[in-house]
Amino acid sequence: MTDFVLPSPAIASVAVAGSPERFAVRRIFCVGRNYAAHARELGNDERDPPFFFTKPADAVVDSGSTIHYPPLTANLHHEIELVAAIGKAGFRIARDKALDHVWGYGVGIDLTRRDLQDEAKKAARPWDWAKAFDRSAPCGPLVPAARSGHPQKGRIWLAVNGQVRQDADLAELIWPISDIVSICSEAMELQPGDLIFTGTPAGVGAVRAGDTMTGGVEGVGTIEATIGQPK
Repeated sequence: MTDFVLPSPAIASVAVAGSPERFAVRRIFCVGRNYAAHARELGNDERDPPFFFTKPADAVVDSGSTIHYPPLTANLHHEIELVAAIGKAGFRIARDKALDHVWGYGVGIDLTRRDLQDEAKKAARPWDWAKAFDRSAPCGPLVPAARSGHPQKGRIWLAVNGQVRQDADLAELIWPISDIVSICSEAMELQPGDLIFTGTPAGVGAVRAGDTMTGGVEGVGTIEATIGQPK
């Protein structure tokens, strides 16, 4: 048995719907600008190929969590997303085999310090401080693909304090799940435990301390998270 100089960190994990078991999270990949309307609202060309950024595994928190308003920002944004959970390793996966590597699906929120992201874009710097902060990836319980199938259409939505802000359909994804998994695997060897946040539709906006976000993906599940006071 290996001895460590400090206690080993807790294993990041996501709940599994209808089960006491949990899904251990290895890495979190996120797709940028995968809905045409959202790409346009940020001033980008929706025809651009997909690109990826990452969050640390321990950025994930369960649905129902309270998330302290993070430091260094005055413009925290919500981004509702379908999450694909990888259950089978693969490198340079063919598109027609990509869904074989997906264990299940969930509903996630990519929290973004938008002001820091805007500053990073202007300076051509990485987005890490805008995207990869503590508790920035709330995720609802995962549903095994054997139960949900592989969703290609269905409503995806998010409301803040009961007011709907994002409301779209998975059919509007520029790059569907099979393409996203395949393209991601060209750069990284995907492994069981990887999560892929597949992009957000139009309607992103700011949340403040005291706001409650609720959202869902038809046929997959729902999520709820509250923004608490800063630490």
